[in-house]
Amino acid sequence: MQAPWSKPVLIAFEEPGQYVTIDNTQAASWAMIEDWPTEDGAALDQALLICADVIKGKRTGEDARKAFIAAAIEADLDIKA
Repeated sequence: MQAPWSKPVLIAFEEPGQYVTIDNTQAASWAMIEDWPTEDGAALDQALLICADVIKGKRTGEDARKAFIAAAIEADLDIKA
């Protein structure tokens, strides 16, 4: 769950260019629950489900990373992946 991803994702929640580093599934889950600018979205829902599966040992951290990126794109957040 807290194993580092192969490559961190830099994401700007407040202002473009002010990045926060997300580098594991737990951090991604918390970001989507606490900091996300939207509460709805197919990619967001999918990413949360995948993160839960990673925590249960059913998926890989890379699956969570890819889903997190898709959710960030859906929310139109400034990211560097």
